[in-house]
Amino acid sequence: VKLIRHGSQHVCLLFEDDYLSGELGVPRSPVFLPVCVAYLAVFLVGVLGNSLTCAVILCYKVMQTPTNYYLLSLAASDLLVLLLGMPLELYDLWRNYPFLLGEGGCYFKTFLFETVCFASILNVTALSVERYVAVVHPLRVKRMATRAHVKRVILLLWALSMLCAVPNTSIHVAAVSSLINVTVVAVFLPLPSDIQQPRIYNWVILVSTLVFFLLPMLVISVLYLLIGLRLRVSGSNRRRLSRRNVQITKMLCVLVVVFGLCWAPFHVDRLMWSYMDTSSPRHQAVFEQVHIISGVCFYLSSAVNPVLYNLMSTRFRETFSHITCHSIWWSAHSGSHRTQRSTLSQNPSVRN
Repeated sequence: VKLIRHGSQHVCLLFEDDYLSGELGVPRSPVFLPVCVAYLAVFLVGVLGNSLTCAVILCYKVMQTPTNYYLLSLAASDLLVLLLGMPLELYDLWRNYPFLLGEGGCYFKTFLFETVCFASILNVTALSVERYVAVVHPLRVKRMATRAHVKRVILLLWALSMLCAVPNTSIHVAAVSSLINVTVVAVFLPLPSDIQQPRIYNWVILVSTLVFFLLPMLVISVLYLLIGLRLRVSGSNRRRLSRRNVQITKMLCVLVVVFGLCWAPFHVDRLMWSYMDTSSPRHQAVFEQVHIISGVCFYLSSAVNPVLYNLMSTRFRETFSHITCHSIWWSAHSGSHRTQRSTLSQNPSVRN
């Protein structure tokens, strides 16, 4: 800290590191180690599980159903989060500022998370609509659930997600850049520290939460309520539906519930950051706790789906087991074959 005289007034100058620590917090999160351990466990389970999900759907023709195409899209979304998003998140926890990849990396990270956020909820919503049609209007399912139709819908959902991710990406990065620029200037000038988020950013977060979480979850809840009522109307309806159809519906119902529970803290975190008083130490302390919980739940949602498939779907469980056993057998067989060839090459008398 240094005092200098400016006219008739004294201006207090802070060293840059001290000022940034006061305004932006400590560079490294105090909970980095335990969160890192939790993230790594989620990473291993999620990457393995989602990779197996993609493998069994792509490699086994019997698994290439319209429902499973939506699950494939969801698994691809989860892999993007785990492989690209989680390393950046861990780096933020290890060193909060300055950001390693600069402004371009900040745009990429924000765009990735926004796109995946929107694509996940849209895929789950489309999946719920497909289940509703299959159970309540089974005569229409052949026309609406062809593979070509589902592929077009998935491509449209991803294109819509990327398009809707652009506004929040540009506003968020501009807001962060503005905050950092003002903070750096304030190192040399006595500017106020109670800098708030731009109002348009708050509105974008609010609208995205309503349109891409609360409204879809309401629609999904109504659809599964109608499905449940349909299944309970009479015994004849239950007999008309195949056992596998009922099993898939139950599995997806649990998936939606878990999805909503895991994603709710993420949206609460965004809303808190948008509307809280950033100059209040109490608000900051509460937000830090919510931010940690929302981060763990967010990544947990990317790892829990394959576990649910394995627990609740007989066909997924069998194909998971088959592909892993086949891989182990192939590795063992290749190893023994290589050993045999090596032995033969090292013993000329055997070749003769």
